[in-house]
Amino acid sequence: MSTSQAIAATSLQDALDAAGGPIALLRASQLGTTIFPGIPAEFTNWRDEQRAWKDSVALLEQSYHMTELHVRGRDALAFMASLMTNRADNFSVMRAKQIVMCGPDGQMISDAVLFREEENFMRVVGPPTAANWVQYNALHSKMDITVTRDENFIRPRDSRDVYRFQLQGPNALALMQEVTEGTLPDIKFFHMGSFIIAGCTVRAVRHGMAGTPGFELYGPWQDKQAVRAAVERIGEKYDLRKAGSVTYGTAAQESGWMPRPLPAIYEGADMAGYRSWIPAQSFEAAGSLGGSFVSSNIEDYYVEPYEVGYGALVSFEHDFIGRDALVERKKTQKRRKMTLIWNNDDVFRVMQNALRTDGPRSKFISLPVPMYSSFQADQVLVGGKPAGVSNWMSYSSNAGAILSTALMDLEHCELGKEVKVLWGEPDTLRHTVEAHELCEIRATIAPVPYFDKTIKKDA
Repeated sequence: MSTSQAIAATSLQDALDAAGGPIALLRASQLGTTIFPGIPAEFTNWRDEQRAWKDSVALLEQSYHMTELHVRGRDALAFMASLMTNRADNFSVMRAKQIVMCGPDGQMISDAVLFREEENFMRVVGPPTAANWVQYNALHSKMDITVTRDENFIRPRDSRDVYRFQLQGPNALALMQEVTEGTLPDIKFFHMGSFIIAGCTVRAVRHGMAGTPGFELYGPWQDKQAVRAAVERIGEKYDLRKAGSVTYGTAAQESGWMPRPLPAIYEGADMAGYRSWIPAQSFEAAGSLGGSFVSSNIEDYYVEPYEVGYGALVSFEHDFIGRDALVERKKTQKRRKMTLIWNNDDVFRVMQNALRTDGPRSKFISLPVPMYSSFQADQVLVGGKPAGVSNWMSYSSNAGAILSTALMDLEHCELGKEVKVLWGEPDTLRHTVEAHELCEIRATIAPVPYFDKTIKKDA
């Protein structure tokens, strides 16, 4: 897309038309992998920062990168129920849910966390793909609702509604009990509680990424410094490590969560209105599609809730967008989410070849996050034939290897089976990707979540 075309484009649909379709648009984008603003890349070093959520306690900053959409009104719950696959009849006040949202075809648009703070007030917290979809549907809804957007810090500003950070690891509960000075209630999994830190009222959702209790804390922005200072001061005795932005990008790997799948919005008459509403400057329009899996059909990059492990979050007891399509898709599953453990010898060989000057180079592998596009899709091979797609990868100090989360064809989901990841981007159009030759990296199939095999057995 030329500069003049980009200036003329006001919507995602304009950008798609100018580029010649979704594959051409996304494959030519110069945007790299996810940026987590507001914090340094490392507070200490990413190896020890990773180990903290297994061995002690990690503080993962979330105040800056996530988009919030506030939904208010008498019909707030009914409205959200119409968008999410999750059941809503058990969603009481002071609870949270990881919600899944699909298009009419039953393929995923986004997931997010929904906080129900009051009877008629909810927060949708997650990537902009979630906020955009909810906002669009709210604007076209006749229900009694209003929405307010609290944008992330990709464009810096002085403040926002709330700060937010997580405490994760085996020492998180003890730290929380001490820093709250006896005010911490017993909070059930994915329920919310209120307590006091440094004289400030704080709310938290209870969840865990390491087989032990973890907490996501938030409160008014003006309390951020006082609360965080108290947590860091008390946290010294519990070996607290603050996770920098490069470490944060690896936090999902061991738990098996697949962050930010490519939203299923880029084709079809059902989504035409949405594409015309989304701005040309949106993440959906600017994001890059990269990796060795190449298809001319954008749908080949989409994912379904069942194959990424969200079957338990789908309830057919209510009506929602994509319900009928999901009923059929449930019967015809072809892939399953698995972990791939990359072979260290092959990884080191590729890294060495990436630095050579006497012959063809390999695509460089950055650590701890090898991904080099917004939406990564690398071909997985068995016997030289396609067997799956690797979508999210990072180095884990706790595993001692690069792990990737892959959607594998069902016949190739045997634990311990060796596969090969095709590494590189053929015929790249992006200046962010250096000239290189494709290469194969051996990998072994392991469970999802990976920490069930490692961290939980030690907990």
